[in-house]
Amino acid sequence: MAGSSDRQVTKAGQRADGPPRAADRIRATVRDLFYRQGIRAVGIEEIVERAGVTKPSLYRNFASKDELAADYMRDYDVEFWKRFDAIVAKHPDDPRAQILAYLSGVGERAQSANYRGCGMTNAAVEFPARDNPARLVAVENKRELRRRLTEMAKAMGAAEPEVLGDGLYLLAEGAYASGQLFGEGGPSRSLAAAADRMIKASLND
Repeated sequence: MAGSSDRQVTKAGQRADGPPRAADRIRATVRDLFYRQGIRAVGIEEIVERAGVTKPSLYRNFASKDELAADYMRDYDVEFWKRFDAIVAKHPDDPRAQILAYLSGVGERAQSANYRGCGMTNAAVEFPARDNPARLVAVENKRELRRRLTEMAKAMGAAEPEVLGDGLYLLAEGAYASGQLFGEGGPSRSLAAAADRMIKASLND
């Protein structure tokens, strides 16, 4: 017979047979609030009210709002790479298809009415201080994306993989920004097509 220590535990650290911990409720709350409204626009009072916790409870789990923002960014980073890796896995050994599938997804999401851009890009704009913990997470995410796109460009045989990787990265960032301005029917609808033309030119085919 299994004891209490054998009960199932979720990846967030809460027991499956119990209510979410305060930290989990706070993280789930800010995941939506920070993305929809921006990190700076959301106050501690709104967070604790929406999460159903107290201020002391929040500060026991997160030393400051900046640290809470950084934790939000780390969660966002995990979700970002899960989505990216799932797309890549659908096209094994085909970096061109992987890139176009990824950018097709970005273009589609940028057309939706509730799209607020990339949370990583938004955080980097909100926090210009280079030592801000949330910005540091965002910068590392962007560096890794640039590195992966460049590696994919190398794998497909681009004559100048760094140039192609940078171009693809810039196309994605353009979709993140324009999606907030135009929504449905905006220029992000052409993201994958533009990327495909760029790749063709780089491969000279």
